Amino acid sequence: MATTDTGRVEAFSDGVFAIAITLLILEIKVPQGHGAAELWRALGAQWPSYFAYAVSFLVIGVIWVNHHTLFVHLARVDRTLVFVNLLLLMLVSALPFPTALVAQNLRNGSAANVAAAVYGGVMVGHAVLFSLFWNHATRTGHCFDARVDIAAARAARWRFEVGMVVYPLTVGLAFLSAPAALAVHGLLAVYYAFNQVKVPTLP
Repeated sequence: MATTDTGRVEAFSDGVFAIAITLLILEIKVPQGHGAAELWRALGAQWPSYFAYAVSFLVIGVIWVNHHTLFVHLARVDRTLVFVNLLLLMLVSALPFPTALVAQNLRNGSAANVAAAVYGGVMVGHAVLFSLFWNHATRTGHCFDARVDIAAARAARWRFEVGMVVYPLTVGLAFLSAPAALAVHGLLAVYYAFNQVKVPTLP
């Protein structure tokens, strides 16, 4: 199976992550106010934008950290991994859209539920693609470097597949409470920040 080094894939991926995380701040508009009290009110009224920005910044940041951790242990990539990675980046670069959708509709009743469900759907896609990436990488192990314990890495697939159970639940939660669903995404990002992907290595 033809493979190539990871350098170009990593560089391209880092560029996409950097652009996506920067685009998030563009949703937050500078409020108009003619006096201090009016400006404070306008700033406070934008709390959905701040909330959505903070959650999505955490999400993209943690995805980047875990993505980097995986690539540190890859010596090469094959064509399938390149395309799975490309699809993952497609969803990462799309995250500013559901972020803006949630920010603009979080106080709009049933529209907030739809917006939060769309956000959750994008996160389901992230979970599926991360799982596909890991499953393909561990299927033969030919892309890993010599440090990696392939059998242990294959046994760790469940860590990725758990996300395919948890994230669909956030879509359901979105129709009960959009703010709660967004908060869960933030908590999941914090969880994955501390419980980072650990690639098993040989002693």
